[in-house]
Amino acid sequence: MNPRLTQSFRFVRASYADGVAELAYAFDQDEEMVERIRFPDAPALPAERRRAFDAALKLLHLVAGVSYYKAGVPPTIDVEPLDTQTADLCDALYLHGLAEFAYRNGLDLRGRIAFPRGVAAPPPAPVLGLPKRTLVPIGGGKDSLVAVEAIKSIGGEATAAWVGNSPLIAACAERTGLPMLNIQRELSPVLFELNRLGAWNGHIPVTAINSVILALAAILYGYDSVAFANERSASAATLEYEGQQVNHQWSKGYAFEAMLSDWLHTHVAADLDYCSLLRPYSELAITRAFARLTPYFDAFSSCNRNFRILGPKPADRWCGQCPKCHFVFLALAPFCPKPRLLSIFGRNLLDDESQAAGFDALLEYQDHKPFECVGEGAEARAAMYALSQRSEWQEDALVARFTREILPQLDPATLALEPWLQPAAEHRVPSRLRPALEAIG
Repeated sequence: MNPRLTQSFRFVRASYADGVAELAYAFDQDEEMVERIRFPDAPALPAERRRAFDAALKLLHLVAGVSYYKAGVPPTIDVEPLDTQTADLCDALYLHGLAEFAYRNGLDLRGRIAFPRGVAAPPPAPVLGLPKRTLVPIGGGKDSLVAVEAIKSIGGEATAAWVGNSPLIAACAERTGLPMLNIQRELSPVLFELNRLGAWNGHIPVTAINSVILALAAILYGYDSVAFANERSASAATLEYEGQQVNHQWSKGYAFEAMLSDWLHTHVAADLDYCSLLRPYSELAITRAFARLTPYFDAFSSCNRNFRILGPKPADRWCGQCPKCHFVFLALAPFCPKPRLLSIFGRNLLDDESQAAGFDALLEYQDHKPFECVGEGAEARAAMYALSQRSEWQEDALVARFTREILPQLDPATLALEPWLQPAAEHRVPSRLRPALEAIG
């Protein structure tokens, strides 16, 4: 079967039993694709949470379907009609969450994605009296560790949670000292076979999928909040193409956070909060906070090559070649003693002329921002400018090149570091967790 030639994408069924959620999809009348989510040591679901759990499971079925829909992008989405709020959420997720996929594949999804709607909104979700504790997703990088330590600083009860089987993430989670919850997501093997046969392929909004998995876990295990560590820079588009914003991090951005937060309050539980604890902060502000967390320096990694499903992984925690390595190195440099930073990476990335193109992209100099979870071009330029003013960095090849070639083209008034260290007002952090914000700033 060539999924590119199919006419419909069907949401077949979603079920849950004995700690395993099964999500089934199909193109036309072809072979089913069944994904399984495994919740370890799953407790019995209290009767008063059944309606909330079923609603969250239904949303997970819709949201996780994005991984399979993109293989064919058929003209019809076949699912029972949805209420307006649910359909709006799915339309936005598939359109904006797949914008990078569409851009790279030369597709235009505008006007093609339309989830059927027409049923009435459900009655308002009740207060379930969920235990006042937080699931904190761990990604292995600096951001989630800053969020963990902020919650610990206010004595908050929390669990480090992650989806998948990354040893690096497991090691970071263990280092936090928190209880741990490792959920397994098993993609349908049919999808990999379709990819081999020439299906459309590319980036999907995986943070959205993990967000709903953890919302489901919150109902199952009993937590009143899921607190991600997505910074405000995640809301900035990577580029604009033919009138559409293309943001690699769309499902980490504030627009998605607000939509999912509102949906959970109205459809699942009035007392289940979904937020990003780091939303008020820039990447540079978060990196400054992480620079104080020295016990994690030998455990964390933001290098995405560590988290590939397929393909080679770096021999150590940092490949030193990818945009994430470049950005974390640059962002940490103004706040971390140089010898310590070099010991983390095992090399000086800013004294390697072969890395010039990678850093140029971060600076948005002769290139657009990389399709990666990195900060805004303006904050990268502020970090590089700060280094250009410090004697210990000035002679390094790429800092000297910045001073010589790039800085004369920039307005010095836009290069100050300090404005990036100030929190913004926009966030969804619930009142119970707001004191933790002080530990970050």
